[in-house]
Amino acid sequence: MSATEGHPAPALDLPADNGGHVSLAALKGKPAVVYFYPKDDTTGCTREAQDFTALAAEFAAMGATVIGVSRDTVKKHDRFKAKYDLAVVLASDEDGAACEAWGVWVPKKLYGREYMGIERATFVVDADGRVARVWRNVKVAGHAAEVLEAVKAL
Repeated sequence: MSATEGHPAPALDLPADNGGHVSLAALKGKPAVVYFYPKDDTTGCTREAQDFTALAAEFAAMGATVIGVSRDTVKKHDRFKAKYDLAVVLASDEDGAACEAWGVWVPKKLYGREYMGIERATFVVDADGRVARVWRNVKVAGHAAEVLEAVKAL
Protein backbone atom coordinates (compact mmCIF):
# COMPACT_ATOMS: atom_id res chain seq x y z
CA MET A 1 0.00 0.00 0.00
CA SER A 2 1.09 3.55 -0.54
CA ALA A 3 -0.19 7.11 -0.32
CA THR A 4 -1.19 8.24 -3.81
CA GLU A 5 -2.38 11.64 -5.03
CA GLY A 6 -6.15 11.88 -5.28
CA HIS A 7 -6.76 8.90 -2.97
CA PRO A 8 -7.74 8.84 0.71
CA ALA A 9 -4.71 9.19 2.96
CA PRO A 10 -3.68 6.04 4.85
CA ALA A 11 -4.48 6.09 8.55
CA LEU A 12 -2.03 7.90 10.78
CA ASP A 13 -2.52 7.50 14.52
CA LEU A 14 0.73 7.71 16.47
CA PRO A 15 2.26 8.75 19.78
CA ALA A 16 3.93 12.15 19.48
CA ASP A 17 6.45 14.32 21.28
CA ASN A 18 5.76 15.69 24.76
CA GLY A 19 3.43 12.80 25.62
CA GLY A 20 1.05 13.79 22.85
CA HIS A 21 -0.80 11.86 20.21
CA VAL A 22 -1.47 12.71 16.57
CA SER A 23 -4.20 11.36 14.35
CA LEU A 24 -5.22 12.37 10.83
CA ALA A 25 -8.81 11.43 11.67
CA ALA A 26 -8.79 14.06 14.44
CA LEU A 27 -7.50 16.67 11.96
CA LYS A 28 -10.22 16.02 9.36
CA GLY A 29 -11.63 19.29 8.08
CA LYS A 30 -8.16 20.86 8.06
CA PRO A 31 -5.15 20.29 5.83
CA ALA A 32 -2.11 18.44 7.13
CA VAL A 33 1.48 18.02 6.00
CA VAL A 34 2.92 14.60 6.79
CA TYR A 35 6.63 14.29 6.18
CA PHE A 36 8.62 11.12 6.74
CA TYR A 37 12.31 11.39 7.56
CA PRO A 38 15.00 8.82 8.38
CA LYS A 39 16.42 9.85 11.76
CA ASP A 40 16.36 12.55 14.45
CA ASP A 41 19.41 14.77 14.88
CA THR A 42 21.09 13.99 11.56
CA THR A 43 22.10 16.77 9.18
CA GLY A 44 19.37 16.53 6.54
CA CYS A 45 16.61 15.67 8.98
CA THR A 46 17.54 18.54 11.29
CA ARG A 47 17.63 21.01 8.39
CA GLU A 48 14.21 19.80 7.16
CA ALA A 49 12.64 20.13 10.62
CA GLN A 50 14.17 23.60 11.03
CA ASP A 51 12.86 24.67 7.61
CA PHE A 52 9.32 23.53 8.46
CA THR A 53 9.66 25.24 11.87
CA ALA A 54 10.72 28.52 10.22
CA LEU A 55 7.44 28.46 8.25
CA ALA A 56 5.29 27.10 11.11
CA ALA A 57 3.32 30.34 11.55
CA GLU A 58 2.47 30.41 7.84
CA PHE A 59 1.33 26.77 7.87
CA ALA A 60 -0.76 27.51 10.98
CA ALA A 61 -2.31 30.54 9.24
CA MET A 62 -3.51 28.13 6.54
CA GLY A 63 -4.95 25.85 9.24
CA ALA A 64 -2.38 23.15 8.44
CA THR A 65 -0.70 20.89 10.99
CA VAL A 66 2.86 19.81 10.12
CA ILE A 67 3.73 16.30 11.30
CA GLY A 68 7.20 14.78 11.03
CA VAL A 69 7.30 10.98 11.25
CA SER A 70 10.28 8.70 11.87
CA ARG A 71 10.86 5.40 13.65
CA ASP A 72 12.69 7.14 16.50
CA THR A 73 11.18 6.87 19.99
CA VAL A 74 9.05 9.62 21.53
CA LYS A 75 11.85 10.19 24.05
CA LYS A 76 14.32 10.78 21.21
CA HIS A 77 11.82 13.12 19.53
CA ASP A 78 11.52 15.10 22.78
CA ARG A 79 15.30 15.60 22.92
CA PHE A 80 15.48 16.49 19.20
CA LYS A 81 12.62 18.99 19.48
CA ALA A 82 14.09 20.65 22.58
CA LYS A 83 17.63 20.80 21.17
CA TYR A 84 16.53 22.70 18.04
CA ASP A 85 13.39 24.42 19.41
CA LEU A 86 11.26 22.76 16.73
CA ALA A 87 7.66 23.85 16.15
CA VAL A 88 6.36 20.78 14.32
CA VAL A 89 4.66 17.68 15.72
CA LEU A 90 7.08 14.74 15.80
CA ALA A 91 5.33 11.37 15.66
CA SER A 92 6.93 8.05 16.55
CA ASP A 93 6.35 5.07 14.27
CA GLU A 94 8.52 2.60 16.19
CA ASP A 95 6.96 -0.52 14.68
CA GLY A 96 7.04 0.93 11.15
CA ALA A 97 3.34 0.31 10.42
CA ALA A 98 2.73 3.90 9.25
CA CYS A 99 5.88 3.84 7.10
CA GLU A 100 4.61 0.65 5.45
CA ALA A 101 1.08 2.03 4.96
CA TRP A 102 2.35 5.25 3.38
CA GLY A 103 4.82 3.37 1.15
CA VAL A 104 8.00 4.99 2.50
CA TRP A 105 9.70 1.88 4.00
CA VAL A 106 11.95 1.09 1.05
CA PRO A 107 15.20 -0.64 0.09
CA LYS A 108 18.14 1.79 0.30
CA LYS A 109 21.82 1.59 -0.52
CA LEU A 110 24.79 3.05 1.32
CA TYR A 111 28.39 2.26 0.41
CA GLY A 112 27.17 -0.71 -1.62
CA ARG A 113 25.24 -2.17 1.32
CA GLU A 114 21.51 -2.65 0.88
CA TYR A 115 19.13 -2.17 3.80
CA MET A 116 15.55 -1.10 4.51
CA GLY A 117 14.96 2.49 5.57
CA ILE A 118 12.62 5.45 5.45
CA GLU A 119 12.45 7.33 2.16
CA ARG A 120 12.40 11.08 2.75
CA ALA A 121 8.90 11.88 1.47
CA THR A 122 6.22 14.51 2.08
CA PHE A 123 2.46 14.34 1.65
CA VAL A 124 -0.10 17.14 1.73
CA VAL A 125 -3.47 15.85 2.93
CA ASP A 126 -6.46 18.07 2.16
CA ALA A 127 -9.36 18.89 4.51
CA ASP A 128 -11.30 15.90 3.15
CA GLY A 129 -8.51 13.47 4.10
CA ARG A 130 -7.31 12.91 0.52
CA VAL A 131 -3.67 13.04 -0.56
CA ALA A 132 -3.37 16.27 -2.56
CA ARG A 133 0.38 16.28 -3.26
CA VAL A 134 3.27 13.82 -2.96
CA TRP A 135 7.02 14.44 -2.99
CA ARG A 136 9.31 11.40 -2.95
CA ASN A 137 13.11 11.28 -2.53
CA VAL A 138 12.92 14.82 -1.19
CA LYS A 139 15.90 17.14 -1.44
CA VAL A 140 15.70 19.32 1.68
CA ALA A 141 16.81 22.71 0.25
CA GLY A 142 13.73 24.82 -0.51
CA HIS A 143 11.36 21.91 0.14
CA ALA A 144 9.37 23.37 3.07
CA ALA A 145 8.63 26.53 1.05
CA GLU A 146 7.44 24.41 -1.89
CA VAL A 147 5.14 22.45 0.44
CA LEU A 148 3.75 25.70 1.87
CA GLU A 149 2.87 26.86 -1.66
CA ALA A 150 1.02 23.57 -2.25
CA VAL A 151 -0.97 24.05 0.98
CA LYS A 152 -1.84 27.62 -0.07
CA ALA A 153 -3.10 26.24 -3.41
CA LEU A 154 -5.61 23.84 -1.75
